Amino acid sequence: MQSNKHFLVLLFILLGNLLILRAQEDPIIPLPIKPLQDSITAPLIPANILNDSIAVDSVAADTVRGKKPLLLDKIKYKAKDYVKLSQKDNKIYLYDEAEIYYQDTELKAGVIVMDYVKNEVYAGRLRDSTGTYTQLPFFKQGSNEVRPDSIRFNFDTQKALIWNSRSEQQAGLGKLGSDAMKVYAEMTKKENDSVYFLSEGKLTTSKDTVDPDYYIRIRKAKFVPKQKIIAGYSNLYIVDVPTPIALPFAYFPLSQGREGGLIFPTFGNDPQRGYFIQNGGYYIPIGDIADIALTGDYYTNGSYGFRAATRYRKRYKFNGGINISYENLIRSQKGFDDFSRTSNYNIRIQHTQDPKASPYSRFSASVNLGSSQFFTNSLNQVNRSNTQTNTFASSISYSKTFPAYPSVNTSLTLTHSQNSRTQAISMSLPTFQASMERIFPLAKRDGIKKGILQNINFQYDVNAQNSITTTEEDFFTSKMFEDARVGARHRIPIGTNFKVAKYLSVSLNGNYEDVWTLETINRRFDQDEQTVVTDTIAGFDRFNRYSMGASIGTVLYGTFNRGEDKKIQAIRHTIRPSISYNYSPSFEKFYETYTDGEDNEVQYTPFETSIYGRPSLSRGNSIGFAIQNTLEAKVRDKDSTVLEPRKVQILSNLSFSTNYNFEADSLKLSPVNVSGATQIIKNVPINFSATLDPYAIDNNGRRINTFNIKNGGGLFRLTSARLNTGFRLDSEMFKKGGKKDKEDSKDRDPDYSANPFELKGARDGEFQFDREERETDDEVNNPLYANEIPWDMRITYVATYNNSNRQNEITNHSIMFNGNVKLTPKWEVGVTSGYDIKNKGFADTRFAFKRDLDSFRLSFDWTPFGRFERWYFFIGIKANILSDLKWENRSQPFRSVR
Repeated sequence: MQSNKHFLVLLFILLGNLLILRAQEDPIIPLPIKPLQDSITAPLIPANILNDSIAVDSVAADTVRGKKPLLLDKIKYKAKDYVKLSQKDNKIYLYDEAEIYYQDTELKAGVIVMDYVKNEVYAGRLRDSTGTYTQLPFFKQGSNEVRPDSIRFNFDTQKALIWNSRSEQQAGLGKLGSDAMKVYAEMTKKENDSVYFLSEGKLTTSKDTVDPDYYIRIRKAKFVPKQKIIAGYSNLYIVDVPTPIALPFAYFPLSQGREGGLIFPTFGNDPQRGYFIQNGGYYIPIGDIADIALTGDYYTNGSYGFRAATRYRKRYKFNGGINISYENLIRSQKGFDDFSRTSNYNIRIQHTQDPKASPYSRFSASVNLGSSQFFTNSLNQVNRSNTQTNTFASSISYSKTFPAYPSVNTSLTLTHSQNSRTQAISMSLPTFQASMERIFPLAKRDGIKKGILQNINFQYDVNAQNSITTTEEDFFTSKMFEDARVGARHRIPIGTNFKVAKYLSVSLNGNYEDVWTLETINRRFDQDEQTVVTDTIAGFDRFNRYSMGASIGTVLYGTFNRGEDKKIQAIRHTIRPSISYNYSPSFEKFYETYTDGEDNEVQYTPFETSIYGRPSLSRGNSIGFAIQNTLEAKVRDKDSTVLEPRKVQILSNLSFSTNYNFEADSLKLSPVNVSGATQIIKNVPINFSATLDPYAIDNNGRRINTFNIKNGGGLFRLTSARLNTGFRLDSEMFKKGGKKDKEDSKDRDPDYSANPFELKGARDGEFQFDREERETDDEVNNPLYANEIPWDMRITYVATYNNSNRQNEITNHSIMFNGNVKLTPKWEVGVTSGYDIKNKGFADTRFAFKRDLDSFRLSFDWTPFGRFERWYFFIGIKANILSDLKWENRSQPFRSVR
């Protein structure tokens, strides 16, 4: 009773000024009633109602504490149309855009009724002249928001009754992301700040909450905002049609953080392995920086597989992931001729260190190793995209820089390379590298370096590794280390450069290498066995080698001016010729001899097994010639307001190189290598290369020491060539009039449209058809189709030619392409394929059909022919929180490679 009195006085004071204003507009007409004195004395207005703080009882003698008022703050309210106080009903009426604010509670509606005796408030909608309801209530308490048709709320108990409530909750597991879950209920009872009870509710992630394309109907449920919904019998409705997908009870997590949970599997049937479940398991968050997903497959014939995938991330430190997969596949049944068992595995590790973590050290890892046939034999659809993988490569490295002068960069790397076809494996366990920065001993460190002496510089680097070559059969066994080779190479390059005659650039260089090895060989001829025996000798040994060289080059320019009135105003040709000389001595001292069965001396080097090559027995003495060309043009711009011409690259590169060996007995001139690149067609880069041999060949196809021109041929003989290009096409390139013309037309008429059915608002994802007919002249080009269909295509073309032995053969002639066509804003078709023009056959061809069904996603993946012929169909809800509501089906998998 005390609280009701305080509340009543508060409302009288807050409405005092408003009532006075209304009295000035509508004067009160006195009634002919004689006033009588009330026998009940009204209490005085307590001051604490008007203030934020609560006053202390002034009666000190009272030992019983008074009841704490339930209204702890001011109530603020307003309305657009009117605020009416009814003393008879003990209510206040707020009409049209009514609003009430009390502490963290906010209420907005078309009409609000406050009962200041019961401390209750009622909010509802307004109906306009057409009968349409507007100004639906909006109720917010703390961070919880509800949009009902009407609501009844008690300030004392904080309880509420809500009709046709709509609320939105951000929900999702940490692994799956976050989605907006819409909660609708015909009747909602708010028990307290964190518990709601729902009756006849709907759960959906559809954007349209009024008429959703799907929802989960729940009869009764307990709703804890941002935490969970616990419901009784629930079933799925699609377009208001009930489906047999139902549960006797359901639990929907609404937490935004990382929580563990089940990963729903995929069901299916395989003709050879029986019924199966795939990709089912459990998700486990680990702390704040990592998680792990454990999934597996099981087939009724006994085949199984499991996967463990973990991700981790620490801000400004590192991030990465580990994926381990194992499959034990059984085909047919024991006792049958086609029975087989295959065990495959794959390990993938990715680790990246943030550059901010350490400026002078870095650790990174990229691992991909496993069974060569893992992806081609795998029955799991998630491995489908990797069936064309032919090489597995791994690298784990740690690098550190010592910045003090002279700075030194060091790294320790473990590498792995595996060919899935030959099953050959090459590893380096590990490789150590260290390099010192370039030092100029005869120049000041920060000064300008001039002349031959000041430009003298040298470096030092070392490379050491343990190289292993093995096969997949011996992998992870002791046999893989039997052919391991260990060695190191120290290298000191020295060089300088200077100018001669102002335009000639000259450089001198030298290189010294010292190679260490822990294994050498010894060869001898066994008279008894009449064969050459090679013995492996363990122990440290070394050899060195050195070389020197020089080069001179310059740059020549030539410009052909045609005049500013021409479309092509000028052509510029840049030539960079260079001549180089290289010399390396013979290292016969590192060679030994043995006598074979015919008393012939045979030379060999004990360092044949060195991983850094062997010392050269022949002397190197050659001169090289190279010339590089670029050709560009200045073209007048189409726009007359642009004064500066455009630069167009006709030839971005055209290079010729060859060398002449003074020490060779014959065939001293090497073939001429030609390479070039051009982009004379916009956005179409063309690369080409060729080999021109100046010597002729005999009837057996062997090169002879006779120039081809003297043998009745041309100056050079084309022995090989290669051409490749790639470009992209899309619908924008083929629009008539171009972008510029359309922009000019729009400037003349804001409502102009070259296509009366043009799609508008595509950037915002909203498509509206403008079907207004327009009067256009003959200059307006109307497209053939009413709607432009966006499409894109990427094409790669490769051709190689071989004529080393007069075979005159095209060894490779193929074209690869992939593209997408967006038939409608929600329909998309894609294709990836290629055609071997030489062998007249298609490469692995794949069609992908996608359909956006608003809340659902539909896709169909089809490989119509080839080794991996199959199809796969999927339809499911987009939202990650309900991604387990799906249906998928697939064809019989491709035949496994045994």
